[in-house]
Parts: sequence; C-alpha cells; structure tokens
Amino acid sequence: MTLLDKLERRIGFLAVPGLIKIVVAFTALVCVLGFLDPQFLSALDLKPELIKRGEIWRLLTYLFVPRSPVQPGAMLSPLWAVLALWFLWFVGEGLERAWGAFRLTLYFLVGMIGTTIAAFAFGAQFSNAMLASSLFFAFAWFYPDEVIYVFFILPMKIKWLAWISAALLIFGFVMGSNSYRMSLLAAFMNYFIFFGPEIFHQARHRKEISARRKRFEVQSRPDAEPLHRCATCGATELSDANLEFRVSRDGEEYCMVHLPGAAPVAH
Repeated sequence: MTLLDKLERRIGFLAVPGLIKIVVAFTALVCVLGFLDPQFLSALDLKPELIKRGEIWRLLTYLFVPRSPVQPGAMLSPLWAVLALWFLWFVGEGLERAWGAFRLTLYFLVGMIGTTIAAFAFGAQFSNAMLASSLFFAFAWFYPDEVIYVFFILPMKIKWLAWISAALLIFGFVMGSNSYRMSLLAAFMNYFIFFGPEIFHQARHRKEISARRKRFEVQSRPDAEPLHRCATCGATELSDANLEFRVSRDGEEYCMVHLPGAAPVAH
C-alpha cells in the first residue's frame, strides 16, 4: 500500500468532489465582476505584505483571479478567459477520473501551498497560472495521446502541447530572475512530489533496458567462425570462397591442394 493509499484511508473525507468545477465556477464569477470593475481584482490577489496586515482572504481568493500567464498582473481577455476556463474544466474532469477526488484535492492543495510559499519566501507576485499549469502537466501524464484542437482548428496531442509548454517554462527558468526560478520550482512542488518518483523509476528502467539490449546484441552477434579449415595450410572458406574441402581417412579436413593421396571421404 502506497503512502497516498494510506492517506486516503485516514483523511479521505477531506476530498472535494468536483473541486476543479468549483474553481471554474468561482473564477467565472470573478471574471464577470472583474470586467465590470477591474479594480475589484486587486483586492483578491496573492500579496504577502497585505496578507500580513490581516487580509487573509487573499490566501484563497487569488485562486479565482483570471490573470494572464504571459503578462503578470494583466487580466485575461473575455475570449481567453472562456477558453482557459473550458480547458481547466476539461483537465479537471480527466484528472478526477484518473485519480479520484481525494488525490486531485491533495494535488491541488500541495500546489496551492507551494504557490503561497513562493509568494512569501521569494517575494513573487504569482497568480494561479502556475498552479493551472501543474494541473495540465498532470493531465498530460495520464492522457498523453488525447487530441485537442488548438483554437478549435489545429489537432494536437496533449503530449506535444506539454512539451511545448515545458520548453517555454524552461526558457523562463533560464532567463528569469532568481525569485522567478524559485517560485516556479515551489509552484510545481505538487508535480515533483506526485510524479518525481515515477519519472525517476522510468528513467532508470529505460537505462536498464538499454543496457540489457546492448548486452544481448553483443552476446547474440554471430562470430565469424568458418565451417571448414585445412589442417595443413589453415585456409578456410572465408579466406577463399573458391576452395573445396574434403575429409581424409585420418579424420582431418583439407583443402584440395593439400589433400593427402589417400582416397578422400565425402564431406
């Protein structure tokens, strides 16, 4: 029984069925209020200095603020907000089917804690974009060959979209500030905890398979052993394909040039 199984048996009652649907619903509400009054969103963001002053609701409400992952602080446009919420709903349903409500709740909670730690420890003004990204990468783990239509036109497998997203995150990690790097690692803490051991196991397994395959190829490679060899000169059919060989009465094999005078016995 794994640690997650033990946790589910003990605190499984903490699971929130349909958690991502709830997040989507509240985010949609915040979107509407934000479009009516953009200043409203500033009261919900994850800002450690204001949380320390008593605005503790920000520890939760930032989850529902539709900020752009490309332009920190900017709000998503109405079209992008609809697309983002639809995709989050799609990802959440898939993860709950694969994991169940408890594990998805725990994964989301760990990611939320990581994002909050990043904000307090590294001074990062992070939205929920990184947490949503960690959900997407978890979905890609379970459904790599699922096909979606980018912009409802271009078919693409989830695994390729995940690789593109990973490349962008790595680029940001390399080019960004130290606080961004640390924040990115903290925000993806849930992914590393849940999938890190399996990724390590698969990498080691692939390495072992590759080593066994190489050993098998070496052992199974046929040696260039000749079928015939002249007992006198050592010539073989490999050294001269035109040679003919016979076995003499003494039991030795000879080429026709060095065959003894005794009547040969057919080979």
